[in-house]
Amino acid sequence: MANKLIVTAAPHITGADTTRKIMGRVCIALLPTLFASIVIFGINSLILTAVTVIACVAFEYGYCKLMKREVPVDDLSAVVTGLLLAFNLPATLPWWMAIVGAFIAIVIVKQLFGGLGYNFANPAIVARIALAMGFASRMANYAFPPSGVDAFTSATPLAVAAMDASSSATAAAVEVGSEAYKALLLGTHGGVLGETCALTILLGGIYLIATKVISPTIPVTYLGTVAVLSLCAGQDPIYQLLSGGLMLGAFFMATDYVTSPTTRKGKLVFGIGLGIITCAIRFLGTMNEGVSFAILLMNLLVPYIEVLTRQDKLGIAKVKKGGAA
Repeated sequence: MANKLIVTAAPHITGADTTRKIMGRVCIALLPTLFASIVIFGINSLILTAVTVIACVAFEYGYCKLMKREVPVDDLSAVVTGLLLAFNLPATLPWWMAIVGAFIAIVIVKQLFGGLGYNFANPAIVARIALAMGFASRMANYAFPPSGVDAFTSATPLAVAAMDASSSATAAAVEVGSEAYKALLLGTHGGVLGETCALTILLGGIYLIATKVISPTIPVTYLGTVAVLSLCAGQDPIYQLLSGGLMLGAFFMATDYVTSPTTRKGKLVFGIGLGIITCAIRFLGTMNEGVSFAILLMNLLVPYIEVLTRQDKLGIAKVKKGGAA
């Protein structure tokens, strides 16, 4: 028989992309924001980013060697975690705290759960929350451009917007318009490295979508939900979209393959849930920012979202109530 019918297990469609190639594209997408942070905050940004990246790679290499596992450092996933962790930190953070964050991200969140593909949440998100809870004052001690000096009182745009609107100084600070939007787009305000220059983050996100590294479903749904709820709450939607870590979270952290849904319906539910939680924290809570907690909470719900939105198996009749097929 010339032609044989070969039966193999799924998946039946494969691609040329590897983990290394995908992570490499993510690194490329993050480079403009890294460059912008150096211009805005100075050389401290580059040093802090180098510390987190080197620490993440070193912890992954050391842990895998200690546990006699295959060392996956060359897949660049630890490099991406280091970059994202740095973008969640202020430029003034002491290096040893950044190393603690790298340990939490790589060893506790990633490797102790089995390595890449088994972590329950985004490692950089968990590390940021842990550092924010453990070193609250230092994590809120933002550098303010162009001087790059400690400026705790020079709060982020979200922090300023949350102040008493009856104050004339606050009213001037939160007044929306072309100048306010320009500052948010270019990053000329206080904040962590990855929540200042919204323009470079947006460009990186578009690059990831164009190269099909991520699907636009989650970021578009997330940002759209925040915009709609902002309007309903009487807030300026553009100001809310460009402020805080929303752009970074929507394009680079909420779209993590391991901790986000795989189905189209699941991605829609995931994005809407992220938007609702973020706005609830921003508008109803005492915290100015809600992106990190929103992503963490939705990460924990992903297994349930997957079950509820997964596609029915083809060729198998649904089981009716009472057990009859």
